[in-house]
Amino acid sequence: MTKDPFEFFQECFNQAKLLNLPQYNSVTLVTATPEAKPSARIVLLKGIQEGTFRFFTNYQSRKSGELFSNPQAQILFYRPEFGRQIRVEGRVTKASAADSDEYWFTRSRESRIGAIASHQSSELKSMDELRARVAEIEKQFEGREVPRPENWGGFALTPDYFEFWEDGLHRLHERITYTRDGNGWKTNRLFP
Repeated sequence: MTKDPFEFFQECFNQAKLLNLPQYNSVTLVTATPEAKPSARIVLLKGIQEGTFRFFTNYQSRKSGELFSNPQAQILFYRPEFGRQIRVEGRVTKASAADSDEYWFTRSRESRIGAIASHQSSELKSMDELRARVAEIEKQFEGREVPRPENWGGFALTPDYFEFWEDGLHRLHERITYTRDGNGWKTNRLFP
């Protein structure tokens, strides 16, 4: 156990990266409506900065709608390759335009065009409709930089709870929790 749960998370995250695991930065993001109806999906964790976990999306998507109306969320980082999972719970805020711009311009041109073309979470009649939108956006920005649209950007999850789970022989798993306590963290061990 370390005093800082971010250090432990970063150690596990780096281990997945060093193993060259496909989409090593994938996490399950769990959101809920104000009525507590949950939904989960995989997103790519794009950074841990200033005590927050960062991910990016279309602000008009279902996940964004849920985060704007109920800013409590959880991410789950699971790596069966080395028998660990980490749950992180906390409050989510919209990232700054500068942070969103910075990440946007690291994406490939094709990914930026695809993000603009997609009305994420809206009904799509056929893939031909999406391909036509992509072609339209490509033509619109031919020979020019593809700017970040206002409806696309980042979120930052500020944790107030971590749970680290490690696979154990005969299902004697190790579970350690960190709960925010003022400026520090209170640690506990849980039965598996």
